[in-house]
Amino acid sequence: MGMINANLLKMFNNLMNLAKEKGQTINLMEVCGTHTMALFEHGIRSLLPENINLVSGPGCPVCVTGEEVIVEAMDLIENNTVTMFTFGDMMKVPGEGRTLNELKAQGFPIKVAYSPRVALEFAEKNPKIEVVFFGAGFETTAPALGAVILEAFNKKLNNFSVILSVKTVPPAIHFLFSQEIRINGFILPGHVSAVIGAKSFRFITEKYQVPAVVTGFTAEELLLGISLVVNSILKREPGYYNAYPTVVREHGNIVAQKIISEVFEIGDAYWRGIGNIPSSGLFLKEKFAKFDAKKKFGLKDRQPIIPRGCKCGEIMLGKVLPPACPLFGKACTPEKPVGACMVSSEGSCAAYFKYGRR
Repeated sequence: MGMINANLLKMFNNLMNLAKEKGQTINLMEVCGTHTMALFEHGIRSLLPENINLVSGPGCPVCVTGEEVIVEAMDLIENNTVTMFTFGDMMKVPGEGRTLNELKAQGFPIKVAYSPRVALEFAEKNPKIEVVFFGAGFETTAPALGAVILEAFNKKLNNFSVILSVKTVPPAIHFLFSQEIRINGFILPGHVSAVIGAKSFRFITEKYQVPAVVTGFTAEELLLGISLVVNSILKREPGYYNAYPTVVREHGNIVAQKIISEVFEIGDAYWRGIGNIPSSGLFLKEKFAKFDAKKKFGLKDRQPIIPRGCKCGEIMLGKVLPPACPLFGKACTPEKPVGACMVSSEGSCAAYFKYGRR
């Protein structure tokens, strides 16, 4: 865990002891998959009393990308002469029993890129090659995706297009409150909040009267975030906190927000294993339709595919923990995953498999 401020650690331990004495069951949801990993890595779960539970939320973009979207991407590369770029995690997500990694091994031109700009630059240098970027993300990724679309539009590129699965987090939190799930406090994503602003999650406390905190990913930031929320719960005074003020501002990144609003429009979106969530997806505006690979290559929409026995959806809703899935660690492992929660570096199943079984 490293060196921790002594006063913070004392406050945290005092709160944990008080919570243990009161005996109240407290369920805290870390919405962000990176938080899930960080909580394991820092050993923070082992510091909590048995009556405080940490459950994962739907904050892993690869995990909530429908399997049918993976299949559409594979259909595109198999039936058209294109070069595809995508993020590393997308290479390993199974679609009807196959992956983009396997297609790459068969010789299809699929390349891993850490930024959509890599694909754009490749398209510029190779005007005779059709280039497709396939990516998933939340508000954190949307500005970079929007920026390359704007650049391709301004440069009038005709050989560049995208398959995107971009979703927004606040509607998913609203959806959680419509389910029969008892969450007593939220640990909110720092990266998403940096873009859309701390204000975007205030509804959790103002509308639903549930404590929430935006926090970072270091051990100290997580200990502070948990302390603030637990203290609020014990006092029965729902509070909303920004414990990541060096990165997250109240109104967020205005420039990034302008890019998102210029390129994308809001619509209903399907979240893998969860279902349709109103107004939770970002889709290219008609002005940029020429960069929509599905339209450009005439791809047909596919119905959602749900792997038999996979509980990714219930896990991301905080209903069960990964070990409760009958496939976990048996039919579903990082080497041979069934669900995206085991594939992604932010997936809760991957985190539990790596750390939770020690």
